[in-house]
Amino acid sequence: MNISQQIEKHLSGKGYSLHEFSELMIRLLDYSVLCRDESNIEELLYDRFVVLEELVEDYLAPLHIRTQHDRRLCFVRLFPPGASVPGLQDENDAPFNGGFRGSLSQQEVATVLVLRAEYDKSLREGQVDDQGCVTLSLEALSIAMSNLLKRTLPEKKTERTNLFRRLKQLRLIQFSQDSEVENEDAWLRIRPTITSFVNEAVLSQINQPYKQPESDKVDNAATEESGIEQGSSIFATTELVQE
Repeated sequence: MNISQQIEKHLSGKGYSLHEFSELMIRLLDYSVLCRDESNIEELLYDRFVVLEELVEDYLAPLHIRTQHDRRLCFVRLFPPGASVPGLQDENDAPFNGGFRGSLSQQEVATVLVLRAEYDKSLREGQVDDQGCVTLSLEALSIAMSNLLKRTLPEKKTERTNLFRRLKQLRLIQFSQDSEVENEDAWLRIRPTITSFVNEAVLSQINQPYKQPESDKVDNAATEESGIEQGSSIFATTELVQE
């Protein structure tokens, strides 16, 4: 009996087909995150994951891909081999040359760091909704970026839209339409998944000065020291370059 047949046999006992399992795995490996409240599709796939969680973890175990499942907030995230994951024990073997990891732009890194800092601030003040999300205006985000990192949000409409669309794809923020992030009066919601992106060590150093990289992309050779994990297809790690 080959692997597919074994998986299919296990699935039949759970009431799912091999196609449905494949659909779930493709989505997980493509997006690396599922949030139940994101859409009807993710609600369906998240509920499927809950039933098939053990099989999913067994399937990913030989690849050393780990899952972080928050049942209270109803989200699951995948982490690549060797990733430093807040709340999970580090692996002994680091990946060679980055493995599945990609990279985020420096602008994306900076925005994620500030979003994490603002989330932590609101968390301390008790300004968190029932889903664990924090509401933040773009004006407040712009001020925080200037104060913490001496940076600004992209002024060009296309660049700003692409930035927030990327963070939404990573399930770090929520907003309804792209037009909502085109002006300073807009509001967004920071998801609790932001806490799995930036660890406490990096957060505590956010007030330290940072230098701008010559390239818009972060040097992959430095990613192992990053406090930000997880990204796009399949995964990404990122880092701010410290002085």
